[in-house]
This record gives sequence, C-alpha cells and structure tokens, in this order.
Amino acid sequence: MSDIRPPRRDQTKFRQRRSEGSRPATAKSGPPGVRPREAGPPSKPGPKPSDAARWIYGRHAVTAALANPERRWRRLAVLAGQEEKAAALVAGARAVRHGRDEALRLLDHNGFAAILPGGAVHQGLALEIEPLAELGLEDVVRQAGAVGGRSIIIVLDRLSDPQNVGAVLRSAAAFGALAVVLPGHGASPITGALAKAASGALERVPLVRVVNLARTLARLKEAGFWICGLDETAPQPLAGLDLGERIAIVLGSEGSGIRRLAREHCDYLARLPTCAAQPSLNVSNAAAVALYELVRDPRIFGSSDLTSSRRRHAPSRGTPPRC
Repeated sequence: MSDIRPPRRDQTKFRQRRSEGSRPATAKSGPPGVRPREAGPPSKPGPKPSDAARWIYGRHAVTAALANPERRWRRLAVLAGQEEKAAALVAGARAVRHGRDEALRLLDHNGFAAILPGGAVHQGLALEIEPLAELGLEDVVRQAGAVGGRSIIIVLDRLSDPQNVGAVLRSAAAFGALAVVLPGHGASPITGALAKAASGALERVPLVRVVNLARTLARLKEAGFWICGLDETAPQPLAGLDLGERIAIVLGSEGSGIRRLAREHCDYLARLPTCAAQPSLNVSNAAAVALYELVRDPRIFGSSDLTSSRRRHAPSRGTPPRC
C-alpha cells in the first residue's frame, strides 16, 4: 500500500469558530404494574411529527435506550402477549424514568398505530423518551484526545433521510467511530425511524449537530484530523492513503454529493474500489465499507480480529471477477 500525503496545511489559516388523552381501559387484567390493554380507534390517523419524535420502537432500539443511564423515559408501550418481556426490561432498566403514570402500557395494534408513524415495524415495543443531552464538537475533540489508537469521525453533508442516518450510526457503532457529525439545518430529525435503523446505536454514538460544516471541518483540522471526502470520481482509492490516527470521513448526499465548500476543506478525495458498471453505493453502505477499510489497517491495529478472522476462515473462491 502506498503512503500518499499532501503538503501539510498552514495551521495559521484556521481559527477556532467556534395526549394523548386517556381512553377507557378494558376490564382485562395483566401482570402487576401493567396498565390494562387499550384499544385505539381503527380510523385514527398517525401521530403528529412532534408526537412521533417522542417514541422510539423496535426491540433493539428500546432495549438499548432502557440500558442507557443517560436516557430519560416515561412509558413503555407493549403489545398484548409480551408483558413479561417488557416487565423484565423495565426491571433491569438503567435509564431514569420520569412521570407518574404506569410504567407499562398495554396496547393492541390500533393503539400502536395511534402513537407511531404508519408502517412502523415496532415488534410489539415502543418507548416514550426524552431527548438525550447533545454533545458539541469540542466534546468529541476532547474525547479523541483521551482515547488511544485511531479516532474516526463521520461527517454527513446534506443527508436528510432518517433511515440512512440511522444506518450510518449503526456502522459507526460497529466499527468504533467517535461520532457522526451533520449540519443542524436541513438534517434528519431524531425520530423513531432513525432509532430503529440505528438498532441501538443512537444510545452509543453521539449525533453531533453543527451550524456550519465548513467551519467544523476547519476546526477538526486544527485538532489534528485529516479530512477525507468520499467521491466515486476521485483518482485514488481510500486504501492507498496514509491518513494517520485522526480521520474525518465526509459523505455527501446520494444525489449531489459533497458540496463545494466542504470539498474545499478536504485534504483528500478518495473513492471506494467499486466496479465501473456500478460505481456508486448507498451512503450508509459507503460509510460501512470506508469504516471497515480504516479499522482493518494493519499499520495502526496490527493483525486485527477482523483481518485475522478473514484470513483464517475465508474459503478459496477462485479468480474474482474483473471490475
């Protein structure tokens, strides 16, 4: 692998810039502490966006939220038949509960439809939450100074789809990234769909919202990060770059890519080794491939679990197809 570095930038150029109302309950009883089952009216539309943002859903998202001591929650809605599982989650919760109502609320499918967006795959669990305390960029920079080894930050430019953002968070958690950074204006709100796609990673990886992406990249340079933008037309592959131990990977929207000002703040532009017949990837897939490439680098991590496992267990598949 060749080591390619641009000339060091002039550090002096940069300056730090820094309800639902209650419904009549049925007479059906359940385990202690479980509110009786409620049936939502079949014709009732889904929740308003402001209401939907208070609920996360899905087994992994709910379990991770209840296990996070930084999280605050109010009620756990559970589908009939899953009361014991829900009661066990509440009993073992490290998250702090607010509110005086019953902790568990038993709902049927219509009741879930009344509190969640249409088509939400809730797996019988939904948790009413309060927002996590948001970290700032300086918090992440300080964290980079406190950890050993390679520090990676994912920067998203104009990514508005909550499922894509959630999937990027999931990959960031899987590969040990410090944070996911995105502009506050026009970015995806933190919704149940985002938390479901993140599969618990919303509780593990900070989602940092910034005012100005170009100034954010300049600040990261001051903090010793090399900025690498992913671009399918770039002349050199990501694997051919020596990026050091502090890296910020910039990904743009699937339609227009990285904006001009953000591109101008990149030290490198790099591509992934995709085939010419299909050069582009979904942005969350591109993030996962890039993160894998960075954490498997033997110059930083030696024979990592990922690479050594791959060498031990990968079967021979003959000559790979040419791209």
